[in-house]
Amino acid sequence: MTKNAIFWLRDDFRLKDNPALSYASNNHEIVSTVFIFDKSIYDGKREAQKWWLSRSLEEFQKDLSKYNINLEIVEDNQVSYLKKIKAKDGISIYWNKVYEPFEIKKDDELIEHFKDNKINFKNFRGNVLNEFQEVKKGDETPFKVYSPFWKNAERIFLEKIPSTDHKVKKVKLSKNLTKKNISFKDILPKKNWYKKFDKYWYPSENKANEYLDGFIKNDIYNYGTKRDYPSIKGTSKLSPYIRSGQIGVKTIYNKCSKIKSKNISVRKYINELGWREFSHSLINYFPQMLKGNLRKEFDKFPWINDKKKLSLWKKGMTGYPIVDAGMRELYETGWMHNRIRMVVGSFLVKHLRINWQEGEKYFRNCLFDFNEANNVAQWQWVAGCGADAAPYFRIFNPILQGEKFDKEGEYVKKWVPELKNVPQKFIHKPWEMEKKYQEAINTVIGRDYPKPIVIHEVARKEALEAFQSLKKKN
Repeated sequence: MTKNAIFWLRDDFRLKDNPALSYASNNHEIVSTVFIFDKSIYDGKREAQKWWLSRSLEEFQKDLSKYNINLEIVEDNQVSYLKKIKAKDGISIYWNKVYEPFEIKKDDELIEHFKDNKINFKNFRGNVLNEFQEVKKGDETPFKVYSPFWKNAERIFLEKIPSTDHKVKKVKLSKNLTKKNISFKDILPKKNWYKKFDKYWYPSENKANEYLDGFIKNDIYNYGTKRDYPSIKGTSKLSPYIRSGQIGVKTIYNKCSKIKSKNISVRKYINELGWREFSHSLINYFPQMLKGNLRKEFDKFPWINDKKKLSLWKKGMTGYPIVDAGMRELYETGWMHNRIRMVVGSFLVKHLRINWQEGEKYFRNCLFDFNEANNVAQWQWVAGCGADAAPYFRIFNPILQGEKFDKEGEYVKKWVPELKNVPQKFIHKPWEMEKKYQEAINTVIGRDYPKPIVIHEVARKEALEAFQSLKKKN
């Protein structure tokens, strides 16, 4: 066993239930945590996450310093950097897995290299309940339907012998192992739009646990009903913290399991962890999903390439208040309420008939909680071309969705303030107000707020016709 160890930090900014960091600190005198920032992964693709990443590194550095563990940030290709380590350096390397095909490929390449060059290493279970290979049908084929997948996945998890707590141990204080460090500030996006994120989020392990404890204490019993209403606090908002590994899914599951009096809302919340596990299984067994439709008949779908309407959708200027509120919330906060994600997704692929991949790409760039598995699986679910997906003919009516889940218009008025004077009756269809009333409240549709870029009834009819034409082609 070597004296020095590197913990390669990826998506696991936490001390609790961090197998690789725990192992390194319990078996070595000196431990450095190394984060390898590869600009090609983030620049122009995941801009919002650069802010979350920068702030997470800043906070994690404080946590690690309590254990005399250095945090070193280097800019490089991850595989290239780690391959520079030689056996003579006397360094062992540890990391937790990331369950995306490209990341698994990196692991395989590094494992082969470390073995060939006699470098001590070990990789550990990542932030999942089960590794995707553990959950298969009786005939050893993967699941394509969520319910039986989760039923089996949860059983497999519960039947496992409980793992250790993976506690981190204090090590000897030392100098950095690498000389070419960059600062967490060097990772920040170039555009200043990110500065407002501090108003909404505090990326840290402590904050993640605070969110979870508060949610279990105050909100989880009403999650089943409140989660659909974007103007109220009905969800845990833990998704960005899970994405960056500031909290482990095992921690969430175990804390929820300890609730003595469980109702259907508690069960529904636990089931959300199942969707995340299911998505990771899908992209690894069906990696073609990452580049196109899982259901290949959709390869012939007559999508419309309309850059102007795509731009209006992104800006929250479609003329449909509930859609625009969601898109503006996304740009402003790096997050969007889940019910609204379905509404804006349906609007893009069914009202505008723009390829779901355009939406997936935009969400990737703007969401703090983006990961390949969830983003691709959710977009294909909305578009009807994925596994266990919503049928394409299920087309959300943005007016009715608004009236049902934002009856008073509180959510709309928060994110679309130009509609603050519109009465409740018209808040989700302001174009129906008589012109004299529009002028009286100084909210003229077409001047102060856009007219609808498509008519719902017409768009719905054309979407269904497009879907029918697809069936004929097959």
